[in-house]
Amino acid sequence: MRGPQTKVDILPKELGNFADELPPAQPGTLFVRGAGGGMRVAPDAGFDVVFGRCEPDVHICVGPNDPHVSRRHGYITREDSAWTLYNLGRLPIRLPGSRLVLTGHRTRLPEAHTPLFIVAPEQDHLLEVRIVRGRSEADQDNRHDADTCNPPGWELSEAERLVLVCLAQRYLRPEPWPQPLTWAQVADELHRIHPGQGWTGKRAAHIVNQTRKRLSTKVAGLREEEIPPPLGNALNHNLITELLAKSTIGPADLALLDGPDPTDAPPA
Repeated sequence: MRGPQTKVDILPKELGNFADELPPAQPGTLFVRGAGGGMRVAPDAGFDVVFGRCEPDVHICVGPNDPHVSRRHGYITREDSAWTLYNLGRLPIRLPGSRLVLTGHRTRLPEAHTPLFIVAPEQDHLLEVRIVRGRSEADQDNRHDADTCNPPGWELSEAERLVLVCLAQRYLRPEPWPQPLTWAQVADELHRIHPGQGWTGKRAAHIVNQTRKRLSTKVAGLREEEIPPPLGNALNHNLITELLAKSTIGPADLALLDGPDPTDAPPA
């Protein structure tokens, strides 16, 4: 799809992370991506981005195989010099910080990278948004989103971050229908990155389970007794989506999977 003067463009499939790898664009430009691809919309395009399950009826496909997601779940529109998210679907949309946008509600989106999740019974569905931030001459010191109030993330040790990013890498890339890696896959990946450090599936699982137990006192859905059977990947999925929603881990952390600097000490 292409609007007048290329104000609305389909994003190339090879486009990298929204967090730090966007092509040049004017301040206020909206980048949005779902399961089937994404698009760029200039702030003066006069174009509403519709998202939902039914691909022929929407611009951005989200949760295409999940009947709980509405065919037209919502849209993002430009209002009063800001992009606003409207929820038209039956399921809530979760913003970072666990704030929910309920059916019929709306919220202004920040000029930042914002992962949004349609909260479905079996799996949350990612709608990734990035709005290009404007900078004045006095704001050229590269301070990171100084005027954006993002929720504080959870504290992670170096080892916890490494294992969790490895476990969650399908969410961070992102893949259309991400699931956590198996413990055997995590062990193989960590052994590739840090050979000789004795990584096993059991060790990785212990680190993740300890992290999950620590957060379970403040976050719902991280205890076995809270999840109806079958348990499957629900606990790890809930932990990952919590870390993503709080911006505790993000696409930039995928650099950890490239391996360490030879001068760095191994994680404790």
